[in-house]
Amino acid sequence: MTLSLDLAQEEIIYPSSDGQPMADSTLQYQWITTIKGGCETLFRDNPDVFVAADLLWYPVEGRPEICQAPDTMVVFGRPKGHRTSYRQWREDNVTPQVVFEIRSHNDSQTKMNKKLAWYNRYGVEEYYLYEPEDIRLFGWERQDEQLEVIDPILGWISPRLGVRFELGNDGLELYRPDGQRFLDYIELDTQREEALQRAEQEAQRAEKLATKLRELNIDPDLL
Repeated sequence: MTLSLDLAQEEIIYPSSDGQPMADSTLQYQWITTIKGGCETLFRDNPDVFVAADLLWYPVEGRPEICQAPDTMVVFGRPKGHRTSYRQWREDNVTPQVVFEIRSHNDSQTKMNKKLAWYNRYGVEEYYLYEPEDIRLFGWERQDEQLEVIDPILGWISPRLGVRFELGNDGLELYRPDGQRFLDYIELDTQREEALQRAEQEAQRAEKLATKLRELNIDPDLL
């Protein structure tokens, strides 16, 4: 009997895709990748924090129809690594504690209400919803077994992430505990190029100074 049950369990398929696109627009995609990348960077030195984007999460073994693919989820207490899905029973039954959703122009209010109810039912501690087209931000925190609205959300600091939430002229701003803002890829690359330019300028100034000292019969290496 045990063998038959094990074989039945093995036949259950947990798809790695729900057939839906990761994003419905370039704006939504930009925010998903920015938040996911920012969270990964924040916890890059912690081997027991897993961050994923658009990964199917199955909370109940044997029920593949019960699933959700958060735009970004952060799981404390689980190792980094590649996964085709997050099957909670294989992850020491650890529930993703923090979830982000970026609302698409195609997302109805009914759909968003269902997502909130789903995250509430399956134990998410912090849920953040950003609407980039209208520049609106909402958040919920688990209190007494229920997700309750965070009010005010501006200036709020995530208990789990230590990240501060603000809204600027260009939309959502997330600040790490060290005060650095989450940046998208272009902003990061721009910073890298500016740092290289500054380093090159400093090297040129140092070489000019060394040349001048040599003209004065001073060895710059001895200074």
